[in-house]
Amino acid sequence: MAGTKIMDQEAIRRAVLRMSHEILEKNKGVERLGLIGIRTRGVILAHRIKDAIKAIEGMDVPTGILDITLYRDDLTLVATSPVVRETHIDFDITGMKIVLVDDVFFTGRTIRAGLDALVDFGRPAAIQLAVLVDRGHRELPIRADFVGKNIPTAQNQDVQVILGESDGKTDEVVLKDAPENNEGGLNV
Repeated sequence: MAGTKIMDQEAIRRAVLRMSHEILEKNKGVERLGLIGIRTRGVILAHRIKDAIKAIEGMDVPTGILDITLYRDDLTLVATSPVVRETHIDFDITGMKIVLVDDVFFTGRTIRAGLDALVDFGRPAAIQLAVLVDRGHRELPIRADFVGKNIPTAQNQDVQVILGESDGKTDEVVLKDAPENNEGGLNV
């Protein structure tokens, strides 16, 4: 299954840096700001944003890891024995401005699950959404506050984000035609 490269390593780096600046501008700095990445690549991107913010502001932003497996509305369609991994949020999110970070924004169902999971940890003052790629096709009324790149796609296509930390390859974003029997696609 061949694909078309949409973003290379440098484009991803620039997008993360731009989103970091936008997050700082919208939130007027880092006060009461926290980042939470959705497993797996959202966590990597959250840490990259954290590093960029530290380089810009000279301050650390608390960062957490969110596993949404048990909050998915398609859990029975995904796997008969889903793998649940650790959620690690070691700071109180109550009253904070939380930026939820993910790699690909598609139907909105993953983000809805992330919102449901977050409220189990406290009541943030605000939840904002940062995504590397927004590919459209929303099924829920959710929008991203910070977007690295908007990529118009067809329903039968998949957006694959490859990051060195998780995939052991050079960073890139690739648009691929999905196999004919792909029910639901890779990106939810």
